[in-house]
Amino acid sequence: MRQFLQSRSLGGPQFLAAGLLLIYLLECMWLVRIESQHGPRVNSDRDSRIYYGLQQWTSGAVAGTPDSLLSAAPTWVPPQDTGKHIRARDGFDQDRSPLYYLIAAAPMLIRPASWNPSLPFWHLLAAAPYLFFGVMLGGSLWYVARRLYGNAGGFIALGLYCFSPAMIVNVAGPHHFGEIGGTWGVFGVIWTAIAVAHTLYAPREVVLWNWRRILLLGLSIALAVGHQFSLAILVLVVLLLMLWVAPIRKAAVLVIWGAACLVGALLLFAAYFFHFGLFWQGMLHARWIDFDPRSLTVAVSYRFVADQLLHGSPALAATLAVAVVAFAVWKRVRYFGNIAPLAVAVLLLVLGTAAPAFPGEGFSLAWLIFLFVFVAGVFADLIETRRGPMVAAALTGLLVASAFWNILQLAVAR
Repeated sequence: MRQFLQSRSLGGPQFLAAGLLLIYLLECMWLVRIESQHGPRVNSDRDSRIYYGLQQWTSGAVAGTPDSLLSAAPTWVPPQDTGKHIRARDGFDQDRSPLYYLIAAAPMLIRPASWNPSLPFWHLLAAAPYLFFGVMLGGSLWYVARRLYGNAGGFIALGLYCFSPAMIVNVAGPHHFGEIGGTWGVFGVIWTAIAVAHTLYAPREVVLWNWRRILLLGLSIALAVGHQFSLAILVLVVLLLMLWVAPIRKAAVLVIWGAACLVGALLLFAAYFFHFGLFWQGMLHARWIDFDPRSLTVAVSYRFVADQLLHGSPALAATLAVAVVAFAVWKRVRYFGNIAPLAVAVLLLVLGTAAPAFPGEGFSLAWLIFLFVFVAGVFADLIETRRGPMVAAALTGLLVASAFWNILQLAVAR
């Protein structure tokens, strides 16, 4: 942190990125305010997960286990509506760990007995964890894109993110599933693993030297898997990525990857409040993969994907076609920094499309994030060409128009 705050590290790009993230935060808070003016919002998905999380924080009934899911609900959440989007088997949540619920309820610990989901203050407090995750994900996106593609790439990615309706609604909407934390975990899993693999070429004891990145990778794994068990498939994907990036250090890759998995498992164990029996049964009842190949053969699945793209980020929908064509015909943009986010986005898209029954948004949010990175990389290369000024002007106009349209929609919302 001291190095970051040095004058040579903190400059115009950092202040501009912070300004964009502040606008994003204000957009989210404005939507929270609008939602709070609509009157009582009981029985929302957010209310349900807060209830189960508070139950664990205060009474010890571990969320997502039989003692929690089968218990009587409070008067403001009728029993028949409690957990309406939870797929349970033998009383265990098949899709999410207690971490998902504990994070949702953490802000309410200031006065758990006074929580009333109909009061405006509690709306803001309920959104606090997701506001944090949203800002942190935006900052991480900017940092990674800037490291890969320079300032232009960083600001293209951040501009797409800050004015994406999907990234605002998932943070501020009470009837969304609050999986922005899991999305941040997915982003951290992929890029931390790639960063660790690149350090393995250095002539040092890289395993011990990377202990901070191992902890960060383990935290990212816990966030991703804790929010959605089926995201655990990415843990295997990052192992393949690390072996691809550093094929000459296979032993070190396996040690680092194994240590990070152990850290992630310990954090998930802690989310069960160290009840080994419940943790073990939770892992046995978890739905680690939800894949129906038939979903990939029906047109409605792809119409749904197109709808997610158009409504999730109109600016991304407009730029993605150009980026894909450029990637196909221009050899210069086909390098690891662009191939990796595109490949991960396609994988997440396939997994999300093949899991139509899952009542969550982890896959769809994550593939949008990686497409932000891919588009930023391709357009950063296009800006460096002879026609760069024209590309930059057109892209700037599109992003500014997207920002004005987004803010206007928030302003007129009632």
